[in-house]
Amino acid sequence: MPAMVYCVACFNGRRARLADAPGEPRDSNLSGGSMSALVGVIMGSKSDWSTLSHTAETLERLGIEHEIQVISAHRTPDLLFDYAAGAAERGLEVIIAGAGGAAHLPGMAAAKTVLPVLGVPVQSSMLSGVDSLLSIVQMPAGIPTGTLAIGRAGAINAALLAAAMLGNKYPEIRAALEDYRAEQTRAVLDAPDPRPSLSGEN
Repeated sequence: MPAMVYCVACFNGRRARLADAPGEPRDSNLSGGSMSALVGVIMGSKSDWSTLSHTAETLERLGIEHEIQVISAHRTPDLLFDYAAGAAERGLEVIIAGAGGAAHLPGMAAAKTVLPVLGVPVQSSMLSGVDSLLSIVQMPAGIPTGTLAIGRAGAINAALLAAAMLGNKYPEIRAALEDYRAEQTRAVLDAPDPRPSLSGEN
């Protein structure tokens, strides 16, 4: 039996069970929550999880139900089209797509759905993610694809931007986002001195 199954098979109301392998993509909805996923988090390959895991962690912190799946725009194009085309019908309201290199995943997903698609450029080894950034941000007029920063910052901000979008409809998500922002403010105000604590010195 394989260590884990990547796909969250939910196109026909079914969800595949993913093994609890640490550091691997998983479906947050398998935790027993009754609310269906509002955000779909997809990535082009397993290696992208090191970046998109920050998206999932932020969504979890905000209490936003989401699903996670590896979908390759080049190796599994039919799966991508089915996923994006059926996303709204399945209850998703935002898609966050991370990819590196040619990074066609966000744009191709956006071409198959009218849901907002947020693209996260994954840092690549060759061009440090600049190739990914330009690929996602340079979409032609008519197929908008929101583009975040390269790497971890973009992954976190994609979740926060999704929360801001959803917050216009769901008061509890708006409140969670406001709390998140307030906590950031408190963290800065509570530690204005950047120097290490000198309390242990004589």
